[in-house]
Amino acid sequence: MRVVIAGAGSVGRSVARELIDKNHTVLLIDQNKDALGHERIPGAEWLLSDACELAGLGEAKLEEADVVVAATGDDKTNLVLSLLAKTEFGVPRTVSRVNNPKNEWLFDDNWGVDVAVSTPRLMTALVEEAVEVGGLVHLMSFERGQAGLMEFTVHESAELVAARVGNITFPVDTVLVAIIRNSRAFAPSADDVIEAGDELFFLSSPDQEGALLSLLQASES
Repeated sequence: MRVVIAGAGSVGRSVARELIDKNHTVLLIDQNKDALGHERIPGAEWLLSDACELAGLGEAKLEEADVVVAATGDDKTNLVLSLLAKTEFGVPRTVSRVNNPKNEWLFDDNWGVDVAVSTPRLMTALVEEAVEVGGLVHLMSFERGQAGLMEFTVHESAELVAARVGNITFPVDTVLVAIIRNSRAFAPSADDVIEAGDELFFLSSPDQEGALLSLLQASES
């Protein structure tokens, strides 16, 4: 997979390292020459350019990219890049960083954004996930808010404890995709049994959140 990342700051470089470790081809774009350096990310390609200029994006061969990641520290730049990637170069997938949570509402398909990642919101969700038991924690949204990744930690008094996964009727458009138990993650089968303290991860649509929470919070009488 060929990935073009705009923004060679700490976020962009971290994403690049992870992708290169997984044998993907990565090009980093930044207009600050001090941010670029082959020795920082061995194996990455580099381009000194403005991520909002068509000439620079053409030089980056954006039309050959499978994914464009807008990871700069400026929301306006990330939005413009996502829009250009979609409309001018036909990039199949765009991932855009949201720096200011107040701007989240802009990061949708109208601006060419497939996946918006809000660092402040994600950090808040992770804090909630670390301390909250019995509450549904939003970790990330997909498909422009039509689906979300949610986490729930099972309380010892929940009706779900000792229930077989295959016997649980989850709301429509809701899938249990993973369980973390004793620091080990696994994809649940129908025969797996829910235990107190399990961290359950769901993909679900927003309109099913209430039904899902009611099911998960139901207590043993």
